[in-house]
Amino acid sequence: MNGPAVTTDAGAIVSLERMLAARDYRVACQAAALARFDRPIVSTTVVMPGPVKDGDLPRRLLTAAVQAVDAMASSNGWSVLLRESRWCDTGPEAIYVVDAEPQQLKKGAVELEEQHPLGRLWDLDVITPGRHILSRKQLGFPERRCLLCEQRASECGRSRRHTVPELLEAIKRIANDHDAH
Repeated sequence: MNGPAVTTDAGAIVSLERMLAARDYRVACQAAALARFDRPIVSTTVVMPGPVKDGDLPRRLLTAAVQAVDAMASSNGWSVLLRESRWCDTGPEAIYVVDAEPQQLKKGAVELEEQHPLGRLWDLDVITPGRHILSRKQLGFPERRCLLCEQRASECGRSRRHTVPELLEAIKRIANDHDAH
């Protein structure tokens, strides 16, 4: 450990080292689930830029994502073989093992990201038993758009076109609009 976490009103500020360790742990959990079930997985995280990854808002967003993925699986007749949620200072996350064809699962995940009012705030990665992450591009879907402008999200993120406070304000606005309806 790197000592006590520095906290803000929203939650703990996490270091890059801590984020990398959390990512490595998530990848290890994904590999274990793939080895155990030999079925595709949905790795579910929330979009939360900046050094604070946990708090009420990210937890609400993950809870909504879990409900949406559960509903997607149910409506398609797919069995959920495993669902685990983790509530970490590095951000809440969930892993699903779903008895479904990987391309159909990714198509459903993209539809959730595009059509659910909170979907833009989720990252629903589909990973095949061969440990390949299915991309939107592979299925003919366009790249995700930025929360603040019409550019590709990857382009804005790489160039740091928008500030963390601007992005967080957009995330809060989307979540509050959803809660109001």
